[in-house]
Amino acid sequence: MKPFQPAISLMNRLKYPQKFALISCLFILPLSLVSYLLLSEIQSRINFAKKELFGTIYLRSLNQLWVALPQLKTWQAQKSNPNQIITIENQIDNVVETLKIIDRKVGKKLATTDGFNRLQSTWKTIQINRYSNNKTAYYNLMITQIDELTNQVGNQSNLILDPDLDTYYLMDATLLKLPEIQRILAEIQSISQTVSRREQATFLERAQLIMLLGMLRDYNDELNRNLNVAFTNNPAGNLRPKLKQALQRFTQDIKKLSDRVSTLISSKEVAQPDTYFVDAQRNMKQSEIFWNQTIDELDFLLKRRIEGFLRRQILISILISIILGIVTYLSIGFYLGVMKTVSSLSAASQKMVAGILTDTITLDSHDELAEVVKSFNNIAVALVESHQEVTRLNQRLKTENNRMSAELDITRQLQQMILPKDNELAGITGLDIAGFMEAATEVGGDYYDVLQRNGIIKIGIGDVTGHGLESGVVMLMVQTAVRTLLENNETDYRKFLNTINRTIYNNIQRMNSDKNLTLSLVDYQNGHLRLSGQHEEMIIVREGGKIERIDTIDLGFPIGLEADITDFVSQAEVNLNSGEGVVLYTDGITEAENMAGVQYGVERLCDIVSKNWQKSAPEIRQAAITDLQDYIGYQKIYDDITLLVIKQK
Repeated sequence: MKPFQPAISLMNRLKYPQKFALISCLFILPLSLVSYLLLSEIQSRINFAKKELFGTIYLRSLNQLWVALPQLKTWQAQKSNPNQIITIENQIDNVVETLKIIDRKVGKKLATTDGFNRLQSTWKTIQINRYSNNKTAYYNLMITQIDELTNQVGNQSNLILDPDLDTYYLMDATLLKLPEIQRILAEIQSISQTVSRREQATFLERAQLIMLLGMLRDYNDELNRNLNVAFTNNPAGNLRPKLKQALQRFTQDIKKLSDRVSTLISSKEVAQPDTYFVDAQRNMKQSEIFWNQTIDELDFLLKRRIEGFLRRQILISILISIILGIVTYLSIGFYLGVMKTVSSLSAASQKMVAGILTDTITLDSHDELAEVVKSFNNIAVALVESHQEVTRLNQRLKTENNRMSAELDITRQLQQMILPKDNELAGITGLDIAGFMEAATEVGGDYYDVLQRNGIIKIGIGDVTGHGLESGVVMLMVQTAVRTLLENNETDYRKFLNTINRTIYNNIQRMNSDKNLTLSLVDYQNGHLRLSGQHEEMIIVREGGKIERIDTIDLGFPIGLEADITDFVSQAEVNLNSGEGVVLYTDGITEAENMAGVQYGVERLCDIVSKNWQKSAPEIRQAAITDLQDYIGYQKIYDDITLLVIKQK
């Protein structure tokens, strides 16, 4: 009894309303947390689909440009029908103005403003130079910019990540397949127009037509297959009846045009080039119509998905409200019943004390409280057992917390143990190296290492998404993989990075985790650096502190996202003279915020490194870290901080 006396004393001091309030809080708090997490997850899916709708809005105007621009190019090349040219120019003007309005609303969310400004500038240039001989180059540039902007919208609006098969393949049709078919049709129009004016086709033009018609047939077949998959996996059941016939008409017309490739192969001439032009123009119009039908159905499915999530939100909210209402109602009823029983017992006890009541006490209630008069001791024992159970649960929770804390501490120690020591760095010939790593929590997700074997120095730096135990484990796996490949004398940088990626990818799949990381590897030998892998920019410091920066975005791909990244891996080479060097870092430095919420930024890092470059690597590192700490002040550190300074002796 003694260990539980404080708890018993507390409950004894509380009145029944206070006891019910305490128990209700213990029930409501976890229910509220679970409800919040569930509703937040549904809301995130709603926001995901809404962002996709932003993308479809943007794509509608982009597709109008995609179709109209080749037509304008064709009409101006023919130098005929000026009214038609003016009409198309006015149409493009209207579309550009519409895009301008759309970009003001969603450009920040989709990161399209810069791309749109470039496209708008190119269109103005085309209008100014409409009578210039080199206007074709401007047309090609604008088509390229439309393509880039389309890809940007697809990536930033979540369309490319759509989780459902039906909407995914509708996205694939509107974002990829149909625009590519339209591009091919425009090329066929252009070539057939040229052949028609000359009345004779060159060997190159025939080859181009053969290639384009073959590509057209391939894209047409793939479009048909993909949309049939969407029809099959469409729970709403709206795609097949609305798009099946339109798809068949469109693909059959495209097939008729693409089947002419066999005629071109067997013949040395392009028979009736005007026919190619007319058929391509007709198919272009049909593709625009079919594109609009397809994106309408995509919008319908996305809106239906949002409505479903909203209904689910409302249903869950109603269910939770009903549960809380029932619990509150029953709690009040229970409280009133208990108070009635207590009042009856109190009145009876007063009568007994006064000697008035001599008969057996009878109560209206038929629950366990009716036995209170006979079983005070049993009830006391039951309460003690309940308290003991609560204590055991708390002790179990405490044990689990201690175990988790010990695991995190062990992981943190392992991370620190595998970092390169100062004496290792000092022993590297020809380089002055200093490193720094500070985790945002007990376990960090940043990685850096400096390894030496057979005269080659391998320098690595990476950043696992997030931080904590999972990120720390991934960081340890990366260090082990790099060390193992180096010990096995793997020198091919593509195989090196792809093997690391495959190892981490398979382990992450086994862990059922969503972690990935950016990773850059630098090979140094005799003043020559070879950089590969995608990470933050590499800062090169030349003589006198002059700064150069190398963007690594095209040198690799995030590790652990795809099973094979060989095609994404590339390499950059840098030569260092005496006194020159490089600085590697993670975004925990550049994205650190001061008390006003302003980020530290790579420019400030470059500036502090440049000003202190005449010093040793440890002194440069300390100057940069001190400046960062002064900048942050008392602001909380949200991400791991890693810095590596390498200076040629």
